[in-house]
This record gives sequence, structure tokens and C-alpha cells, in this order.
Amino acid sequence: MSTSPGPEGPSLRTVSGARRRARERALELLYEAETKQLSPTQLLAELPVAPEQYAAQLVLGVERRAEEVNRLLARHATGWAVERMPVVDRCVLEIAAYELVDEPDVPVAVVLDEAVELAKTYSTEDSGRYVNGVLSAVASEVRKTGREDPDAAHGDSLE
Repeated sequence: MSTSPGPEGPSLRTVSGARRRARERALELLYEAETKQLSPTQLLAELPVAPEQYAAQLVLGVERRAEEVNRLLARHATGWAVERMPVVDRCVLEIAAYELVDEPDVPVAVVLDEAVELAKTYSTEDSGRYVNGVLSAVASEVRKTGREDPDAAHGDSLE
């Protein structure tokens, strides 16, 4: 029995690593937009080099779905008003909530794990636990179990 990875092994890890880097870059870009008081679209337009496609997709998706994402976060972020959250924590939550709402092919566990890791890396250990709790509640609301239409799980689609 061979222990070497099959033909999809390395490419799957590469995709996972690329997505992880894209989420990290999206966090950086959303944080930068916030601190410079620019819209994410404005910030992306000013960059000398465009970010990788998935990072840009996350940033623009967070901007496009901001009202819905912030409504979800406000509903499930007990003890914190969204606008008063630490900026890094809020950006992590926005990226993950966007993925839960608009990226049904990304498994819930992946969204939560990635968000918790970003929060623990760029904020605090407590932030990781808080992000996990908020996103678990958001996921329960927007990702229905079963075989229903993915668009039905998150309301109307802006596509």
C-alpha cells in the first residue's frame, strides 16, 4: 500500500494554502481600508498590484453584503455592538460571515477554523473563542442542514 499522496493530494493542499493566504490578505485589506477611511473598492483601486482573486472576492463581497453581514453579526455578537468591536475582530467576523452567506461550497468547519486562526494570530486568544461563538451562531442561521437550495439558506441572492 502506497503512502504517497494521490494525484489530488498536493493540489488540494495548494488550494487550501492559497485560500488561507487569500483570507489573510483580505483581512489586511479590510483593516487598511478601515484605518484609511476608504471603501474597500477605493482601496483596491489604489493598490499598485492587485491582490489574488479570492482575496479581492472576499473584500468586495464583504463590501457588497455589508448590511446583511453586519445585521447577522449584530444579532449574534452578544455583549458587543458591531461598530464597537476591535477592528481586527470585526474584519475577521465580516469575512467569515460573508463566506457563510455567499460561499456555500466552503464548508462551515473550514470557515470557522480559518476565522478562529486569523483572530488568534492577529488579535487575542480570547478573540478566537469569541469569533468561534459568534460564527457558530451565524452558521446555524444561514447554513441549513439537509439538501435544500443553497440560495434559500441565505435569503435572496445578489448574483
